[in-house]
Amino acid sequence: MMSSASWSRPHRPHRPVRAGATVVAALLGLCCVGVAGLGVWNVQAVRQADAPVRATADAFLTEVTAGDADAAYRRLCAPARSRWSPIGFAAWVRTPPVLTGHQITDVSVATRDGRPTGTVTVRLTRDGGAAEQRDLPVVKEDGGWRVCGDPF
Repeated sequence: MMSSASWSRPHRPHRPVRAGATVVAALLGLCCVGVAGLGVWNVQAVRQADAPVRATADAFLTEVTAGDADAAYRRLCAPARSRWSPIGFAAWVRTPPVLTGHQITDVSVATRDGRPTGTVTVRLTRDGGAAEQRDLPVVKEDGGWRVCGDPF
């Protein structure tokens, strides 16, 4: 015969520590994924910014090396063009020892006073074989990048 008492499940103690640890682990995993995603996004943003800065410096130095002072002059920022006339710049480009080659070794992009700027570290080779390392400043101006300062 059956007893009139109904069957009930034995009482299990609640495990708040296990539930809390599971939630913390899930949140930590989500944070790690977020940080990794942010890191990838930052690397892509920097590389996208580096490319036009590198291209501007490379084109400028290629034009100087080829003796195309007019084209190189057009790549200068407004303050640099105000210090150099096209004729003065062309004479300076052609003054020995002239530039015969270049190799870009580093590119960095930053924001200063809300304005994007870049620095291109370049190894310059001059006629006679002399080589030197210089930092070429590049600034964002009129929607494009321009070489600024005394380029070399």
